[in-house]
Amino acid sequence: MKLTYTAAWVGLTAAAMVAATACGSEGAKTAAETADQAADKAVGKADTIMAALSRATDRTEEVGSAEVRTTTDLGTGEPIAMDGTYSWGDGYALDVEMDAEAAQMQELTDSPTVRTLFVDGAYYYDIDPQPAGPLAGKEWMKIDGSAVFGESGAAAMSGGGGGGSPADSMKGLKYASDVEDLGKETVNGKSTTHYRAVLDQEDMGKFKEAFSGADSLLNSATGSSITMDIWVGDKDLPVRLKQEFGAMEVTMDFDKFGATKEIVAPPAEQTGDLTEEVKNSGVQQG
Repeated sequence: MKLTYTAAWVGLTAAAMVAATACGSEGAKTAAETADQAADKAVGKADTIMAALSRATDRTEEVGSAEVRTTTDLGTGEPIAMDGTYSWGDGYALDVEMDAEAAQMQELTDSPTVRTLFVDGAYYYDIDPQPAGPLAGKEWMKIDGSAVFGESGAAAMSGGGGGGSPADSMKGLKYASDVEDLGKETVNGKSTTHYRAVLDQEDMGKFKEAFSGADSLLNSATGSSITMDIWVGDKDLPVRLKQEFGAMEVTMDFDKFGATKEIVAPPAEQTGDLTEEVKNSGVQQG
C-alpha cells in the first residue's frame, strides 16, 4: 500500500514541539554590562522583567503537567486546534485531540478528530484500520520523532529531562536579549501581566543546532527569530503562551496545571510503524 499523506500531519505537532524547544546560547545579555548611564534605567527594567519570567519558568517546571488548548498555524492561514494534556514531570509527553480535516488526515479516519500522542519519543495517531499495508488492521499509526526532527533533533527532544514541553519553551525566555512588559490584560477571565521576548538568531544557538540539520523535516521551517508573548497570572503561572517563528505561530492556553492523567503508548500489537516510510518520502516543510 502506498500511503497518501502531506507534510501537514507530519509537521503539525512538530511545529508545536519546535515552538516549545526555543532554547538559545549562553551570554545573550552581556550587552547590559557595557551600557552607559543613560541606559541604566532600561537595563533595570529588563532585569525586573527577566526576574518575573524566571519565576514563571520555575513554577511551570515544578507543576509538571497541564491541560492545554493549542492552536498551530503552519503559515497556511488555517489554524489547527489541539486540545489535551501536556506532561513534562517525567519525560515529555502529550495526549491531544486535533481536527482530522484541518490536519489533512481524513483519509485515515472517519472520525472528525484524531487523538494524537507523543510518548517515549514517538508520535501515535489514532486511525481507522486500513485494508492493506503496514496499517492493515491497526488502530494506531506510529512515527518516531527522528522522522520529524532528524536524529539530532530527536536526541535533543529526549535529552535533558523534557525536550519539548511548555516548561522547556519558557526556559528559552532567559536567552532573549529583547524583553518588554506590555502591562495588565485579562485573558480567559484571568488578570495577567503581558510580557514579550524576542530571541534573534544569535540567541537561538542550541535550537538551531538541534533542529536545522539536513535530516530534519523542519530545516526550512524556522525563521531568523522567535517572538514569545506570555501572559502570567497571579500565581506566577502562564495563562497563555504565544510563539511566532518564520511563518508559523503556536498559541497555548493553559486551563489547569498538575494532576493530569498518565500518558502511555498504545499496545504494540495495535500499532503500525510508518517511521521508515516517512523518512524515505523526502517530504519537506515549505
